[in-house]
Amino acid sequence: MLEVRDVHKRFGGNKAVDGCSFTVEAQSTVGLIGPNGAGKTTTVNLISGRLPVDRGEIVFNGKPVQNLPMWRVARRGLTRTFQISRELRALTVMENMLIASQLQRYEGLVQTLFQLAAIRAAEKEVVRRAYELLELFQLTRLANQYAGNLSGGQKRLLELARSLMADPEMLILDEPLAGVNPTTARNIAEYIETMRSRGITLLIIEHNLTMVERLCERVIVMAEGSVLAEGNMKEIRENPKVVDAYLGTVV
Repeated sequence: MLEVRDVHKRFGGNKAVDGCSFTVEAQSTVGLIGPNGAGKTTTVNLISGRLPVDRGEIVFNGKPVQNLPMWRVARRGLTRTFQISRELRALTVMENMLIASQLQRYEGLVQTLFQLAAIRAAEKEVVRRAYELLELFQLTRLANQYAGNLSGGQKRLLELARSLMADPEMLILDEPLAGVNPTTARNIAEYIETMRSRGITLLIIEHNLTMVERLCERVIVMAEGSVLAEGNMKEIRENPKVVDAYLGTVV
């Protein structure tokens, strides 16, 4: 589903991503791990269209997506979350959900005047979908609360729920367990397993290696901007290069 081919990205004299290549198969769950500064988040920013690629190719479902704007990448079925939740604080939880939907295509004046029935049907479906996801993530009671008033764990759940409003084929999760308590982390892991059971392809950046081992069939290790190793978690733990570059520093 996703191919990252010899991708490069510089910031001044710093090689943030240096010839990174890997693949993610459809309906798989893949972990992306490595030390801080390895280039993981920059790679995700390149894949999702948040940053332009200096050199290399990113292919999603057989079509190149490098250097497309984020909204076009999302329209093609590839969405992502962020390390720090990006809720719109001044909007309610429900409003945060509604603006993420891909079904809202009726925005012009002519469409509004002559396709009113279709607009109402689309709006009804968007609201139904939003309530369905809020119920899944146990956020229904907070639907009319301002997103800025949520706890850290609730904001993380909102971001996960909102990412699914776009009905993605593939979802990239950037440290979904960061900053949450152990109970919320376990709950999020269960939600990720639910996404996997629904056929969503997942690429997960995460430092919680216990959860990576639980959730991911295959793990990619990055160091110094490129892929150091790939395999299942058992193979990764036994790889001397990975132990030296990363696992030896993880408590």
